Amino acid sequence: MSWTDAAGLAGVLMILVAYAGAALGRLDPKGGWSLFVNFLGACLILVSLLVANFNLASTAMEGSWALVALAGLVRLALKRRG
Repeated sequence: MSWTDAAGLAGVLMILVAYAGAALGRLDPKGGWSLFVNFLGACLILVSLLVANFNLASTAMEGSWALVALAGLVRLALKRRG
């Protein structure tokens, strides 16, 4: 297994754990931990897509997932600041 495959699989695992935690009521989907794990997971998947196995639809999905999570993190940071 290449390092890009390992990064992509780690990203998938992170997103699935965060989603399962939210679905089971154990993790706040709007909380910082959930948003960070989703952002990091999507970024790891993007690395695997952009470096090794490009797929436009998957890249668009993971890029969007990362941007939504990043927007949530920025919202939280601004909320804590002000």
